Amino acid sequence: MRIMALDVGDKRVGIALSDPTGMLATPFGAVNRGESAISEILRLAEREGVCEIVVGMPYTLAGERGAQAAKTSSFVRELRGETDIPIATSDERLSTAQATRLLRETPPPSKRGRRANDRARVDASAAAVILQGHLDGR
Repeated sequence: MRIMALDVGDKRVGIALSDPTGMLATPFGAVNRGESAISEILRLAEREGVCEIVVGMPYTLAGERGAQAAKTSSFVRELRGETDIPIATSDERLSTAQATRLLRETPPPSKRGRRANDRARVDASAAAVILQGHLDGR
């Protein structure tokens, strides 16, 4: 069974999936935030046989819950209300910065020249960073 990670932002939710053995995280993509985001995520979870969802919790560098953590907590509550899949949270401090650094070191699959696609790549990669940390910590 696979594990899914989510990097919840104001505009998009980055998604990553583990391999079936639960050892390796891979960026999957992103969905736009909006009314259909949770249903899209849960359709994907069902299709991919997801047994757990990990949501990155954006604590401040001081380890406190800020405004973005409150928004993410609200998203997690809504997600829990729509599924029986176990949902955990994981500290995501600096995951976007780490994902951005990793993407700079990796050549893109093609030159798209579209900023929205680049942001979605960063969001999905940040979700993969969150997921790999979760997998490594098990």
